[in-house]
Amino acid sequence: MFTRGLIHFHLLVLGLVDRLWPRGLTKEVANIDLWPKELSPSTELRRWYNHEPSRWQEFKRRYFAELSCNPAALSELLEQMRKSPVAVLFSSKEIELNNAVALREYVLNLQ
Repeated sequence: MFTRGLIHFHLLVLGLVDRLWPRGLTKEVANIDLWPKELSPSTELRRWYNHEPSRWQEFKRRYFAELSCNPAALSELLEQMRKSPVAVLFSSKEIELNNAVALREYVLNLQ
């Protein structure tokens, strides 16, 4: 069952920020409005990080570099945030050191 995490920006459009769809959750039940896979960490980065807390700062540095290479996807997210609240969903068991938390930090630093 997908109930792992919800990070609020300020926000209520539901967006999933994982590259892979969570196991055990159908798209119909989830009722996700956005699934910007381009804003997820690359498969290589996700595998390298492997939720190792000692790699968190380096993960963020690499992830922010990936995000900066995708301005179109970021623009879409920022535009959606201007229109309505956005809640970001993630499937990680780790609620403090995951890509949704890093994405939130990145977006807040843009503003």
